Amino acid sequence: MPELPEVERTRLSLSPLLGRTITAATLRRADICDSFSNAGTPHRTASRDLLTGATISSLTRRGKQLAIHTADGRTLCIQLGMSGRLLLLPSHAPHRPSDIPPHTHAIWLFDDNSLLLFIDPRRFGGLSTYPTEHALLEHRWSALGPDALSIRASDLAHASENSHRPIKSLLLDQSALAGVGNIYADESLFRARINPSTHASALTKPQLTSLAGAIRFILARAIKAGGSTLRDYADSAGTRGTAQFLHAVYARANQPCLRCSDSLLTIRVAQRATVFCRRCQPTAQVKRA
Repeated sequence: MPELPEVERTRLSLSPLLGRTITAATLRRADICDSFSNAGTPHRTASRDLLTGATISSLTRRGKQLAIHTADGRTLCIQLGMSGRLLLLPSHAPHRPSDIPPHTHAIWLFDDNSLLLFIDPRRFGGLSTYPTEHALLEHRWSALGPDALSIRASDLAHASENSHRPIKSLLLDQSALAGVGNIYADESLFRARINPSTHASALTKPQLTSLAGAIRFILARAIKAGGSTLRDYADSAGTRGTAQFLHAVYARANQPCLRCSDSLLTIRVAQRATVFCRRCQPTAQVKRA
């Protein structure tokens, strides 16, 4: 948490920043930010790296990572990790020291007096800066697999070929598929009727097609619902999501399956708690054709 839907909703909620200019940036914890040159060489983070003086031109996302792009090319990549979030304080609100929540590690001030805060209590997230969008793509996002929101069966087939990992383990691998975490892996596998322990290479072409469609459907539905708020997730405007009320299996161990009423089981796959229905998601008996 957050996964692709929550990061996408955060990206959409930051649209008021488009066309705005950053007048000042404050990094409260140097260890949450890494800065790189065009060649990918790390260097000490300076105010310019944090986009001071730049005008926001676009906001993009790859998997669970968000990028802020500026008119002069400078780019800031934000990874929310497990507990990170962005909070946008609008210009019409008075900004007092008490408005800044605990665990705020970076602050950006814009030309309309609005503030953007990066908050991360557990510090599993972080920032990385690049002088150009190309540098971000080459040195960071090139390591990510296809974006899960547009995943195709052929992408899954390529990633799972000759892989004896459980399919859930493959779905959690960001180099194979960017954006899916524990929540939406369980939900997608349930929708596709695939047992999470099935070896990835054992999936048939129809199963791969079903799984790709299930991933796209589950993620798009969660985005529409504002993401899943399990504890304290909210987008940058403070809006909480409702996708958690749509979960069919995640966090529902020992409860009745919504399809067949059998009791849902929990196991561990890739060191993650995994909930599934043994009747709707039986152990695979076939090999890929």
